[in-house]
Amino acid sequence: MTLGTAVAIAYGILAILGGIMGYVKVRSRPSLISGLISGALLILGGVLWAGGNLLGQWLALIVTLVLIIVFIDRLRKTRKFMPAGLMIIAGIIALIAMVMSSLQLPST
Repeated sequence: MTLGTAVAIAYGILAILGGIMGYVKVRSRPSLISGLISGALLILGGVLWAGGNLLGQWLALIVTLVLIIVFIDRLRKTRKFMPAGLMIIAGIIALIAMVMSSLQLPST
């Protein structure tokens, strides 16, 4: 398992937990649904990527980028750091780790 795959799976788990917390705190079904879907896609991407599937790598990268954009918009609208700011920071760190992992050349 590479750093990129581990980070994709970890960010997916964070997205799922965030969706569940949003539902528990304020009964937000959209948070629950989007957290479960985006988290599942990130975990799927990480698992596929770990198996050497290039589609998994792209799936994880694209879902992470979309989440960053969504949470930037949410932070701009609400001006509340939690949860948007946390997900932006975690997403940027995850995206950088995934890109760096994908750019590493295989050992010979």
